[in-house]
Amino acid sequence: MTAKRLLDLALVVPGLLALSPVLLAVALAVRLRLGPGVLFCQERPGLHGRPFHILKFRTMLPGHGPDAERLTAFGRFLRSTSLDELPELFNVLAGDMSLVGPRPLLMQYLPRYTPEQARRHEVLPGITGWAQVNGRNALTWEEKFALDVWYVDHRSLWLDITILWRTLLAVLRREGISAAGEATMPEFMGTGCLRPEFMGTPPAHGAKPHD
Repeated sequence: MTAKRLLDLALVVPGLLALSPVLLAVALAVRLRLGPGVLFCQERPGLHGRPFHILKFRTMLPGHGPDAERLTAFGRFLRSTSLDELPELFNVLAGDMSLVGPRPLLMQYLPRYTPEQARRHEVLPGITGWAQVNGRNALTWEEKFALDVWYVDHRSLWLDITILWRTLLAVLRREGISAAGEATMPEFMGTGCLRPEFMGTPPAHGAKPHD
């Protein structure tokens, strides 16, 4: 068992026990405000692109309209506080995710990545990551993927601990939840050239983190 996996288990097992009242309270609130179906379950690419089912609390009303129209004020609160992400702790417990790693996106994105961007799948996806503490959804897709690949190349236990600490601060700031005019981010349709300042270099460690 790797040190990274030991860190995940050391934090997730007691974390789930401590957060069980919060999980139950949020589940009840989702049921009362959004109707049946407390959890959102969707197939996402994991390590090496292999699919798994991610778990989140629902934040949208049922239906097939635009996300921005189905996202309620209660759902926005869950997202801004990252409470909707708590069920992903069970994904970490199962070994499908890690606490820290590139965020698992949509399966249909896999053929749209450049070979460099696809390297984000060389590690387990995470609940939080280097991109999440350096802009989250205020970044462009190209910036996010460059930060993900930087993490792959520089990953270490100390970097994971740093990201977890910065994530705590970022959640308190509640910024970068959504791209302008979107419930979260516009669909990724593919990319051209990456911005030079994001190619192989991390942002300054003093950069202001966002949620």
